[in-house]
Amino acid sequence: MDPKGKKVLVVGLARTGIATAKFLKAKGSLVTATEVKPKEEMGEAVQALKGMDISTEWGGHQTEAFLKQDIIVVSPGVDLSIEPIQKAVKYGVRVISEIELAYHFIHVPIIAVTGTNGKTTTTLLVGEMLKEDGRKVGVGGNVGEPLILFADGKDRWEVLVVEISSFQLEAIEDFRPRISVLLNITEDHLDRYPRYDDYIEAKVRIFANQNSGDLAVLNRDDPIIMQFREKVKAKKVLFSLKEKLGKGAFSNGQTISLRLGGEGEEYSLAKTPLKGIHNVENMMAALTTARIFGCSKKSIQDVLNRFKGLEHRLEFVREIGGVRFYNDSKGTNVGSVVKSLQSFSEPVTLIAGGKDKNGDLSPLEALIQKRVKHLILIGEAKDRMNRELGGLTDTVMAKTMEKAVLLAHQKAKAGEVVLLSPACSSFDMFKDYKERGKVFKETVKRL
Repeated sequence: MDPKGKKVLVVGLARTGIATAKFLKAKGSLVTATEVKPKEEMGEAVQALKGMDISTEWGGHQTEAFLKQDIIVVSPGVDLSIEPIQKAVKYGVRVISEIELAYHFIHVPIIAVTGTNGKTTTTLLVGEMLKEDGRKVGVGGNVGEPLILFADGKDRWEVLVVEISSFQLEAIEDFRPRISVLLNITEDHLDRYPRYDDYIEAKVRIFANQNSGDLAVLNRDDPIIMQFREKVKAKKVLFSLKEKLGKGAFSNGQTISLRLGGEGEEYSLAKTPLKGIHNVENMMAALTTARIFGCSKKSIQDVLNRFKGLEHRLEFVREIGGVRFYNDSKGTNVGSVVKSLQSFSEPVTLIAGGKDKNGDLSPLEALIQKRVKHLILIGEAKDRMNRELGGLTDTVMAKTMEKAVLLAHQKAKAGEVVLLSPACSSFDMFKDYKERGKVFKETVKRL
């Protein structure tokens, strides 16, 4: 792909869009950028593109601009179903994602990680394992730096480990990882996708261009992933919490066994700081991937022993009067909250709710009946959640996070857990899940 002299429109001017516009300008493209938010709300983008001779449109997308282009590059948060993009596609304009553009200027192997939950933890684990082994590793994508910033890296990297979202996979053409990792698929982003099947199809596109010379690391326990197993052309390696595998990784919760041919290997989980069965799955996927890529067993074990996990993902905040408070603000979908609740045997006071993603709440029913002593609901989704789940346990609603935390503090007893795990996005009340988690933690620390 040579974008020199081409008319290219960059859609969306958050961090990825800014980096993409700069890259294309450096490559000699005739760059236009469009952003749906008004100029006064996009100070960082305005400053970043100042003096770069890039035509910009603010406060909405003008269809005319889309139809004039040779290529349209969409940022991850941009919905491909918007009218200007659909008209451009009909008009014959090429529409690609930022990761597709970057791929054509990256000349080292790519390890790509996707899934509804666990992507960030697994990506960072693989990156740390390879770094511990002395490799020159770039870690980015949907976490850290956009993939486009790794383009034209020359000899700076030996391998890139990247987190990839369904949004980024929607508009790929040639993007082909050396190793693809699919952790799980559960309902998410149904506020964006018309059907659950559309979301699934976007996720499995990670395998679209792989062949028998590539590798796919798959969750054996996920029924949806297994439905697509035979369509994956890459060599497959599985991981499982439920059965011992002849090839792949499996765990009893205390150790992880890995069999890749020859004698098996054992990895201890005795010293790992990571909590929860979902993190055992993440560790299985990560160590399998790292070992396939040639990482030493010692480097893998050393990282397992020290990796503390992510802020806002089952993050221990504080213990007050024998009650432990956990921040799981990154639990933005039902599947994630299921995994989090399964991580506790103690009675839980659960704070949930936020911007409704319209997902099916029924997978939470049995766990709420069994493990949730009190349910405190907040945000836009609280009324629907109360209708569907409120009759299963003691349930109250709160107008703010601060009030929810105070209620939880009053209700929870010594030996119990207070867990913020919303099953919703944060945008009705907060800038993002990070701000939501920060407010929760600050409120807990003031108790």
